[in-house]
Formats: sequence, structure tokens, C-alpha cells
Amino acid sequence: MAKRNTILLSDDPRNSKLLGILCLFLALYLFIAFSSYLFTWEEDSSLVWRFSWDLFAQDIRVSNWLGRLGAIVSNWFFYWLFGLPSFFIVYILLQYGVGVLSEKSLGRYTGRLQSSLMWMISISILFGFLFSSSRFPWGGNFGKSVSDWLSNFVGVFGVAVLIIFVLVALIVWTFNPELKGLTADKAWAQFKTHSLDFWDKRYTTQEPASVARPAKKTVLPALIPAFDDRSASLAPIKAGEKTALEEALGTAAGVEKPGTPSSSTITLEEELPLSKTKAPSLKAGDATLEIEETPVEHHSEETGAVAEPFKMPQPVGVQTNLFGDERGDPTKPYDPTLELSGYEYPVLPLLDSYEDQKVEIDRSELEQNKDQIIETLLNYKIEITKIRATIGPTVTLYEIIPAPGVRISRIKNLEDDIALSLAALGIRIIAPIPGKGTIGIEVPNKNKQIVSLREALSAEKFRKSDMELPIALGKTISNEVFVADLAKMPHLLIAGATGQGKSVGINTILLSLLYKKHPSQLKLVLIDPKKVELSPYSKIENHFLAYLPDQLEPIITDTAKVVNTLNSLCIEMDQRYDLLKKAQARNIKEYNEKFVGRRLNPEKGHRYLPFIVLVIDEFADLIMTAGKEIELPIGRLAQLARAVGIHLIIATQRPSVNIITGVIKANFPARLAFKVTSRIDSRTILDNSGAEQLIGRGDMLISAGADVVRLQCAFVDTPEVERVVDFINQQPGFATPYFLPEYKGDEETHGVASFNLDDVDDMLDDAARLVVQNQHGSTSMIQRRLKLGYNRAGRIMDQLEHLGVVGPNEGSKPREVLFHDDAELERFLSNLRSKKFNR
Repeated sequence: MAKRNTILLSDDPRNSKLLGILCLFLALYLFIAFSSYLFTWEEDSSLVWRFSWDLFAQDIRVSNWLGRLGAIVSNWFFYWLFGLPSFFIVYILLQYGVGVLSEKSLGRYTGRLQSSLMWMISISILFGFLFSSSRFPWGGNFGKSVSDWLSNFVGVFGVAVLIIFVLVALIVWTFNPELKGLTADKAWAQFKTHSLDFWDKRYTTQEPASVARPAKKTVLPALIPAFDDRSASLAPIKAGEKTALEEALGTAAGVEKPGTPSSSTITLEEELPLSKTKAPSLKAGDATLEIEETPVEHHSEETGAVAEPFKMPQPVGVQTNLFGDERGDPTKPYDPTLELSGYEYPVLPLLDSYEDQKVEIDRSELEQNKDQIIETLLNYKIEITKIRATIGPTVTLYEIIPAPGVRISRIKNLEDDIALSLAALGIRIIAPIPGKGTIGIEVPNKNKQIVSLREALSAEKFRKSDMELPIALGKTISNEVFVADLAKMPHLLIAGATGQGKSVGINTILLSLLYKKHPSQLKLVLIDPKKVELSPYSKIENHFLAYLPDQLEPIITDTAKVVNTLNSLCIEMDQRYDLLKKAQARNIKEYNEKFVGRRLNPEKGHRYLPFIVLVIDEFADLIMTAGKEIELPIGRLAQLARAVGIHLIIATQRPSVNIITGVIKANFPARLAFKVTSRIDSRTILDNSGAEQLIGRGDMLISAGADVVRLQCAFVDTPEVERVVDFINQQPGFATPYFLPEYKGDEETHGVASFNLDDVDDMLDDAARLVVQNQHGSTSMIQRRLKLGYNRAGRIMDQLEHLGVVGPNEGSKPREVLFHDDAELERFLSNLRSKKFNR
């Protein structure tokens, strides 16, 4: 299908390429001929005054660098036409040739060609008026003739006024300068900026991400301004304001303060003035594009660690000693980091940098997508008054403002049509964008950029964060590092299909915490049913890990140990609440401040409470094997553990309603969704659609309440995780890991040794025969078939387990029957009766 909005000579692409090469060749040829004419015009003027075929005689010699033809062409343009402004012809041919070869939008060059012709004609007349008596044809015969005619018509002074007006009008029309509050400095700054835009340097070059330079233009603090209906204009978001999502997560404003370096982002904008009656609509390629560029953030990594040492609050009325803290001195604050005072935080060079894989923004791709969006909407009689694009690492957000009277549902229903016209992997329409009067269309970039964890952790927003548990998840569409506070979430639910980035996301969260927290301030409980994803962290068990005292491996992989660990965390939670009650503190922050200030007595059981983060890598497998035994303690922890510093991170690749139940969803307001396979899964995890339209490889949506933000997850590879873990492991740790309270399950509290034959129920034989005959063991079956109460049936089932008739409880699964026929069971029961009789 031929492209309507690109410069094409015919359906054969070779013709277009030849046309582009021809234009570039003519531009080069005319430039050399014109340049030579500036030096050789006097010598060649008599030879080319009148064109004659005698010029091609062998005895005629010209001085032009391109010979006789160059002398004729340059004399024709300079003397007979426009004079020195003829160099605009070179610029026009150069621009048109580049456009043909790159197949860019024709609308991009129409305005430039018209503007160049107007400038060439105006300057030719100006030079003809100023240098009318000069021998050199400054304005050419055209400029001199027009200026002479105007001098006779309106006078010399009238011509001067007219020329000044035309030049000012051209400047305003071409560059559209900001005249409000204009000063000499602002005028000079605008002149430099628009000069660079005119020669297209900002479109064709891009500075490396590691080089910082000042902004070429005053940039709005927010790259996607909010639309204010009252003023019918786009108003910038002020620095310091928080969105609803950022307030829910406890993060700072989504933009850097003025003067603070931020990531390089280009915003292309095209708009028409709005009126109260009928706003003019855009057409593909009919408006100029304004490009604004923010300074590139320069990450200072020479300092190494990104965290600051623990600062002890000073109790009121206590004078501290200048020579340092002593552990037993009650007049000085307690320092929880004193036991590992020499601990060094991980440094950024341990992580890989992907600067060499940065991709440049394809201007033609943005233009083409913009034109296709406008054209698709116009095909369905939908007019828009403004379109703006913000380029992210993997996705570009096109914000459009529909014309008055256009229903939002009409645009929302065109999601598949726009995706077809853009030939995109999948687009997502946000109608409307919360808090704005705009509609967002997210289109995946053809060349996607890798967001490294090193880049995210080196951002000033993370390095200088004062959050309790800061995590750098990645970058937003506006190329800003997204930092959230896990302590304010307070729990995080992660879901996504296989291979879409869940494990990388968990590693990103864990490394963010390891880079920011001291071992005395944070403990991790890692549950990994797959047994391989979280295994590298086992090396730091004496620094950061917490588990049961009788557990052999620091990473919990066995389902039975998982149940015991979750119940042990419930015991830990109850103990912490008892401590908060005694200390009259409402949360862990107030409690630790009192303990550090030595206002709590350790002899009464008080202790410093570190944060505990529980991470479950594959929750669906635990629910399938243990069922209610897993869900009930998870529900308790999710409802109550926030105030005592216990936070949960649960990941699953199966976001179905039987895995993510109502109890879990109600207590996990913060949810993170990678790409899923169906809209039903997206609604299960986010209560909204959109996750099924992500492009994978770390593309994700994070939701907290009504707001949903699209992020590109920071990438961290397994070797990077191992280097960070080895760096921590090489340092001295605590003598023992952080042991959770002991928990004895039912299988441990009711052992065979405590079983008494005198307590055997009278219905035990009948129940055993029933179980063996059906090869199915459950309390409900015994209760139903033998017409017993539930408590008695449960005691009989426990006795059958102790006697070895059935296996241990396996959650929601039926118990395994260990006898295969009635004869074997009868022999066992007869031996059991004989033992009881002999006693």
C-alpha cells in the first residue's frame, strides 16, 4: 500500500531514491558554482552576458570552478534572478532530497519550502534597495527591478518601512517568538534556539545520555501538562505536587525541581489556538512541530554507595560526647548499626551499564505515527484540536484533545483500528487521562531502550530519598525514575505471564533495598517454590535473611516449611504488637525512635525492630498444594502487619480468582502487572483492563487505587545480583541469622509417642474399613458416612494418621491411604486389639 503522506515519485521505490540523490547532487553543484561566482564574477561576466552557443567553443576560457556551465548557471541565478539570496535554492534542494531519501512526511517540508521562498524574495528586494548602486548583483535583477518600481510608487522612505514590516512579519510567522515580557536576553536566547531549529540540528543529532548540557529552551516542569478546562489552555504541573498514585505510594512529586538534572526527554507538540465557538481541527502534516528538550541527567557515581549511614536521633536534654558513642552509656542514643559499624553499602560499579545500547529517537517514526493517528480519526469523522507526544524508553504517549462535541467512547472503540494503521504490536488508549482533559494513546517504539538498574539507583531521587523502604522500579513514559515506598504501599502484589519480567522485577526490588538499608534495619524472608530464582541470596543469610531456627536452608522451598514460616511471622507480628502496646506507640517508626532514644527498657523485653519483607516468588504453586493453610496466615499478615513493619511481596504467573482471592485483593491495594494473556487476568490483578496490551520484556502497569502508571522495569541480570551478594557476603555479618519464633504444626504437637491406645475411639475400626474400601481419606466422608459429629470425626482421622492407616494432611487434598486391601487392614486391626488386651 502506497504511503499518502510521504514524498514518493511513483510506486517504484528506486525512482524516489534516484530523485533524492539528484536533488542532493544539484544542491552540491549549485553551492560550488555559487561560491565560485563570488570570486570570479568580474572575469566571467563578459563571457556569459548573453548566452550564445559560441560559449562551447574550445578557445573560450572561464574562471568558474565548474567551467562554462557553472558560470552560466551562477550568472543566471545571481544576475538575472535573486542575487546572493540564491543560496536559499541550495537549502531547498538539500531539504527536499533528504526528505525523499528518508521517506518523511511531506507536510514537514511544505512549510519550510514556502518560508524559504518568501525569505529569498524578501532579502533579494532588500539587497536590491540597499545596494542599488553596487556593481555586484547583491539582489539580482529581480530585486533591483522590484525595489526601483516600489521607490517610484511609494518613495524611498516608504520602501524602507515596507521592507522592515515584511521582515518582522516573516520572523514572527517563521519562528513565532514569545513577545510577552520580552527582554534583550530573552530575545537573544530565542534567536539561538530558533536558529538551531531552522537548520534542523536538533532533529538529526542527539547527545549521549552521559553528557549534560544546559537546556536550549525554557521547559515546562512537567513534560505532559494538565489541561485546564477553565482557561482552555495547557497548564504545567507545578513541582512539588503529587498525583494520587504517588501519594498512595509515599513517593515524591513525579518531576524534578527546577534546576535539578533529569533524564533526557523530547516532547513534540503540535497545536492550534482554541476558541470558545469552534476549535479548528488538525490534519495530517499541516502544522509545524515544536520540540523541547530537557537537560540530560548526569549521574555522579564516583561516590560509590547510594545510601547514607544511619543517623541517630538525639534525645532531648542529653549532651553527647564528642569522642563517640559507647555501647553501654545510657546518656547516648542507641545505635542499631554499632554491631556492624564497618559495614559498607554496595557500590554502583557492581551493576552493568547499558549506555552502549541506547537508541536514538527516530523523528520520522514520530511524524508518521502522528499523521496516521490524525488520519485514522478523520476517517471516522473525529476531529482533534491538539496532539502532543512524549517519548519514553519503550512507549510513546500521544496526548490528543478532541474537538467539542466528540464522544470519548468513539475514540476508545477505535483502539484496534489505530493499532492496524500504525502496524504496532498493541496500543493502549487511556480515555481520559486521570486529572487531565486529554486522551492518551500509548504506542510502542520500534527501537526499545533498556533501563538499567544502575541508572535507576544512581538517580538523585533514589539516592537522596528519605523513604523507609525505597524501591526504584524503573522509568515512566516521561523518562523519569519511578521511586516508591514499600512501607506506604504497604504490600505489593505482582502478576504476569511466564517470561514477562516478574523475577527481574523481584530482583530489582530486593537490590534496591540492599543498596539502601543496613543489615540491622532490614530482614528478608524469601520463599521460592521453584528453588532456583532466589537461591543467590542464600549467601547473605547472616546479614539480611530471616527464617526458622530448625531450618537447614535459608531460602524456604518446602511447602510444610512455608506454612510454618507464615504462622511464625504471625507470632512475630503478635509479639511486636504487644511491644507497641507496652511502649504506647502506634507504629514501628514511633517505637524505634523511642528505643533508639533509650526511652524503653530492654530488660522488659523491648528490642530494636527491623523491617521484615516477605517475598513469595510463585504464590499459585503454594495455593495449589496447601490451600487454606497458606491463605489464612497471608490474610492475617496483610491486614495487620503494616504497623509493625512486616510487608509482603507476592508474585504469581496465574492471576486467576482462585489464586488471587477476595481476601488477598482487599489487603493488597498496590498491584504491579506485567503482560498477561487475557483481559480477564488484567481485570483480576488491576481491576481494569490494559495489562493484556503491554509489550512484554519488563513493560508493566502499577496501580494503587484509581491511578494506573505505565513503567519500564529496570533490568538487572543474574551476574549483577551475584556480584552484589558476593560484595555483602565478603563483609563480616552477624553471628547468627535473624531467627523467627518457633512454631510447631499439628504433625509435631500430636506425635506417635503421645498416642494412647486406651483413647482409641469405638468407631475407629469402622472408619478404617470405610477409608480403605474407598481409598479416600477425609474427615467429611467419615462424618457423613458414619453419622458422626465433626469433632469426633476429626479425632478419628487423627488416630488413623497416628496408627499409619492414612498419611499426613496435605491441605485441601484427600489424605493418602496407606493400606491397599481389607485383608491387610484386618491383620493390622487384630494386632492392635491384641496389644490393647495384653495391656
